[in-house]
Amino acid sequence: MALGNDTRISPTAVVQAQLDAYNAHDVAALLAIYADDAQQFEHPDTLLATGGAQIGPRFTARFAASRPRAQLLNRIACGKLVIDHEIVHGDTPDGVSAQELVATYEVVQGRIARAWFSFGPLTRLRVALPADVPA
Repeated sequence: MALGNDTRISPTAVVQAQLDAYNAHDVAALLAIYADDAQQFEHPDTLLATGGAQIGPRFTARFAASRPRAQLLNRIACGKLVIDHEIVHGDTPDGVSAQELVATYEVVQGRIARAWFSFGPLTRLRVALPADVPA
C-alpha cells in the first residue's frame, strides 16, 4: 500500500498496513508507513526511538531475534488514534514466546506520527531437551 502523505487513507487502514508489514518483516514498508520524524514510546512516556534512523534498526533487530508475528485481538479507532490489542508470538532456536501488547498509534497526514506500546507479561516455552525426556 503506497501511503505517502495521503490524508484520504483512514487511520485504521494505515495501522492495518503497519501490521501487515510487521508480520511480513518488511522494514522498508514499515519506514514508509511511519512519518520521517515519528516517535515510539513505551507507554506512557519512555522514548524508544525517533525517526527512521532509529526505528528501522529496532525493527531489524526485533525481526532477527525472534521472527515475531502479531495476532490482532481487537482494534478501536477514534479520530486519528487507533488502538490495537495483540499477542506477539516469537520463535527462536530456544523455543517460542508470546507477549500481550496494547499499541496506540497516532496517524497524521496518512502516516504514523507517534506510537505507544504497553507490554504484558512475556511467556516463554523452551524446546524440550534430551534431559527432559524420561529414559
